[in-house]
Amino acid sequence: MKDSAGIWLLVWTINNVGVTLLNKSAFQLVDFHYPYALSCLHMIINSLGSQAVFWSISKDNRRLAKDVTASPGIFQTLLGKIARKELDRRGKILILLFSVIFSLNIAIGNVSLKYVSVNFNQVMRSLVPAITMLMGFALGKHFSMARRLAVMPVVIGVAMACFGDMSYTPIGFFYTICCILLAALKVVASGEMLTGALKLHPVDLLGHMAPLAMIQCFLLSIAHGELADIIKRWDIDLSPTKDIKPMLVVGLSGLCSFTLNISSLMANKLTSPLTLCIAANVKQVLMIAISTVIFNVEITPLNGVGILIVLLGSARYSFVSVAEKVASQQQQQQQQQRTLETGSSEETADLMSDERREDR
Repeated sequence: MKDSAGIWLLVWTINNVGVTLLNKSAFQLVDFHYPYALSCLHMIINSLGSQAVFWSISKDNRRLAKDVTASPGIFQTLLGKIARKELDRRGKILILLFSVIFSLNIAIGNVSLKYVSVNFNQVMRSLVPAITMLMGFALGKHFSMARRLAVMPVVIGVAMACFGDMSYTPIGFFYTICCILLAALKVVASGEMLTGALKLHPVDLLGHMAPLAMIQCFLLSIAHGELADIIKRWDIDLSPTKDIKPMLVVGLSGLCSFTLNISSLMANKLTSPLTLCIAANVKQVLMIAISTVIFNVEITPLNGVGILIVLLGSARYSFVSVAEKVASQQQQQQQQQRTLETGSSEETADLMSDERREDR
């Protein structure tokens, strides 16, 4: 499983849907309207979760050192070999900068859900693949014309599928714009952290970054007066002894955020930022389908056509992506073969030259 991009994309999609629904439930159903505090709790659980993974793997490695025939534990089976890297000054600065992007992406995303409808949020997020592609161009990456064209139906289809309750406020619109920019930036930045110069394992990256993001979200919560309000309400309706539902929803949301971050980083490492954004658009369609079943939301003909376009567009993008990857691998193999043949020809020529000299 540790090398299966498809499985990690599936796990990421399921967790993404779960976190979105739980966060919206926290704001609307249990009146926990504190997006920065919620993000801080997410980062606390992510910090504890990543440390638990490191502790388990360390214990597992000691057991394997004593018995080489033993099977690896569940975390190494799922996530592969994880070794913590010592970071130099430049690496620590990059982690700090990434933690700011990461924490703001989560916090602003939660703030956006507080002020706008889910449909409006999802429609705006359909722009993320296009923005990711533009950021890739800025970093000097190349996308084929076929891949560029394959993205367009997905963006259009999601907009059609999500069209409906488009209620929003000016402040909500501003936060949503910030949200989609940060989402695209986070995907591109995490790809660089995982496959660039640092080449960190996803869990190692989360372990370095989550404590910093937790502090940042905590400070944002204090600055916006959320912490003071939570303290005032604690003995009234937020304490589990008064009502277990608020903390239950928040806790489940935090657990889902941990598995979401792991699966997101694993999928980003095994695929590409643009592929992950396409999967995000498929998630948006799933959100509509789930809302229809659970909340009895009506799907208009326009929504239905949009869902179909997204599914067909995602299939088309996957086909183009796989075809390009296969073609690239074949080209590399042909290049290696030509290099070997050239080297062999040069060695043969050198031997023949040596033989002529000996005959003389």
